[in-house]
Amino acid sequence: MTSPPQSRDPLDELTALVGDFRRSLSDLERQGAHVVGGQPLPIGAPEPPPSPLLAVRADLGDCQRCKLAKTRGKIVFGVGAPDAPLMFVGEAPGADEDRLGEPFVGRAGQLLDKMIAAMGWTRESVYIANVLKCRPPGNRDPQSDEVTACEPFLARQIEAIGPRVIVTLGKPAAHLLLRTSAPISALRGTWKEFRGTPVMPTFHPAYLLRSPERKAEAWSDLKQVIARLAREGVRPVNQPRT
Repeated sequence: MTSPPQSRDPLDELTALVGDFRRSLSDLERQGAHVVGGQPLPIGAPEPPPSPLLAVRADLGDCQRCKLAKTRGKIVFGVGAPDAPLMFVGEAPGADEDRLGEPFVGRAGQLLDKMIAAMGWTRESVYIANVLKCRPPGNRDPQSDEVTACEPFLARQIEAIGPRVIVTLGKPAAHLLLRTSAPISALRGTWKEFRGTPVMPTFHPAYLLRSPERKAEAWSDLKQVIARLAREGVRPVNQPRT
């Protein structure tokens, strides 16, 4: 009399199934299939499109659109969360930014980090950019042809991020976004708009380092931003300073 076949251990069966599944995935990958959201795309399907912000950076490329390309060290595109509700726009990179390729990393950047922290946010949860993506020689003011070359990319950055509020830091950023030539002392503290997005102009951190007596005014501007975001239901990652 023949004995009945022995049942296979369930753990062995599971191990075999996992092995078969992995081999199937490897075969698909070798044939050019990709996986998105846990589901394999058909063989030969195109790569998913880049995020809007990455697309802006790709279009900027190794920019040669103005004379600053000949003197810069690194392009300084921007830093922070790609969907940040709060965006800061400054003037142009300085020496430290030109060397590292990141905005606001020098002494002015350290002060900006403190301002952001006082608002309850972090450098990683907001977005920071400049009007110019390259450092002007000697940190001079941006020239009109340089602003014209960079302006479309800043506008596209703002569109891609979709911030609820923009804070402009200093005169060049306020003048560009608000299409005005008024002094920053007259603009600061009053709500404006850029293409439907609320804008709060305030002093540049570099100016505040030279004129610390104006820090209270800048903090007053930032408290308006805190209040506006709170009214719209946007809460910072930490408790703001009172």
